[in-house]
Amino acid sequence: MIKLSAVIITLNEERNIARCIESLKLVADEILVVDSLSTDKTRSICESYGVRFVEQKFLGYVEQKNFALNLCQYDHVLSLDADEALDEKLQQEILKIKNNFSHDGYEFNRLTQYNGFWVRHCGWYPDTKIRLVKKAKSKWVGNNPHDTLIVKGVVAKIDGDLLHYSYDSISAHILQTNKFSTIEARSLIEKGKRATMFKIVTRPPFQFFKDYILKKGFLDGHYGFIICFINSLYVLLKYSKMMDMQLNKKT
Repeated sequence: MIKLSAVIITLNEERNIARCIESLKLVADEILVVDSLSTDKTRSICESYGVRFVEQKFLGYVEQKNFALNLCQYDHVLSLDADEALDEKLQQEILKIKNNFSHDGYEFNRLTQYNGFWVRHCGWYPDTKIRLVKKAKSKWVGNNPHDTLIVKGVVAKIDGDLLHYSYDSISAHILQTNKFSTIEARSLIEKGKRATMFKIVTRPPFQFFKDYILKKGFLDGHYGFIICFINSLYVLLKYSKMMDMQLNKKT
């Protein structure tokens, strides 16, 4: 049986981190938490579980996760966010894989809870993620704050859900949308991407149509409508902020 490192990056995650660690205890031989200098009880909660706790000033979502990946003790790594947890089926599947890690990586669905409601459409489910990998063949990429773990090799899909406890209110979703759209706009500008009025006008309504109609967000009731609308708002904010950054750079 292979040894498995589980890694989590944190910043003020006292509300979530215990649940995440509890779900990992059955499958992980090492639990590593890389913390961005939390000011709440995150550290004391982690220490109460005896995990390996490392402090590192935040480098960016992609950069921080690559830093954490490289710190893992073992060659096989399971990566979670603090607001995620393994369901029982996924725990059992991972235990089986530890006896026969025959692929370079494994992916599984992520099921998101929104204000107490499990979202099964809106483009949020099945939200397939690669999270169980051979460390030497993997790295995090993407435009901050949207990070993706990629694997150079063969990836297989396994059963079970990664439970994502996302927003506990609509207000929290809107605040995160404003924050993340700023981070992504800046990241895209730094990479030479540009916004246009055509993108500002067309991309948000298309995003809503895709998520609410094509991906059946309407089946998630009133939360489905709200989620799809805020998804489209994110796109509007991202391109509008990019345009603003472009104009301010010229003046």
